[in-house]
Parts: sequence; structure tokens; C-alpha cells
Amino acid sequence: MSGPHVIRGSVSLPEAELIWRFSRSSGPGGQHVNTSDTQVELRFDLARTEALPPVWKERALRRLAGRLVDGVVTVRASEHRSQWRNREAAAVRLASLLAEATAPPPKPRKPTRIPRGINERRLREKKRRAETKRGRSGRGWS
Repeated sequence: MSGPHVIRGSVSLPEAELIWRFSRSSGPGGQHVNTSDTQVELRFDLARTEALPPVWKERALRRLAGRLVDGVVTVRASEHRSQWRNREAAAVRLASLLAEATAPPPKPRKPTRIPRGINERRLREKKRRAETKRGRSGRGWS
């Protein structure tokens, strides 16, 4: 692997907590596919990990609840012909998934007032369109 996969800041995925599984891929590779285990399945026990701060962990468990099986999140990669590249892809995918799941919630939107000038311009335009349409209902327009 190319080193620790950083989630955010100084928090990274601990290699000891990653569970790898390999199987035959259905992706590109011709006859090579039938003989080599290039598909990668990467599992990370989110419920039992100590690598994440408690707040992040709770946030990730809540956000990824639909993807978890007994507190374990699973990511697959089989788009490359080599197992090594699929391992890289799976690790990057897991790190970005966890980064997204542990991100702080967005700030609440602060409601703003519409400026008076914009509102007046909209009403003027509306009145002008109404006049145009009203003018079409006279004689000669059938």
C-alpha cells in the first residue's frame, strides 16, 4: 500500500483494523480473470474502532446505518486488472466514504430578506407583462 489513508486532519485508517478479502473479478482482463483473485473487498469495523474520535464515530454510525452490517462497512473494487490497484482503489474509496460520513453538519441557512429594489423591479415587470397581455384581448386579436 502507498501508506496510511488519511480520513481528515491527523486521523487515518489503521492498517491493523482493515480486513481484506480477495476473489475472482468479473471485470476486464480476458483469460487472466479466470485465474487470479483481483477483486478486493475491504471491511472496516466502524462500531468497534478506536481510531476515530467518539463524536466522529457516532456521526458516521448514524449516517452509514443503511450500509453497515453488524457495525462493519464494506467496500468493493474490481475495476482494475491488478489486485494491487484494486486494493488502492478500495482503500481510497473507504477513506473518502468515512471522510464524508464524519464531516460536520452544514451550518444552518440564515434567512435573508429580498432587497426592496429587486421586489419592486419584479412587480414592475409583472405589471408590464399584464398590460401586454391585456392589450391582446381587444379588437383584431382572434
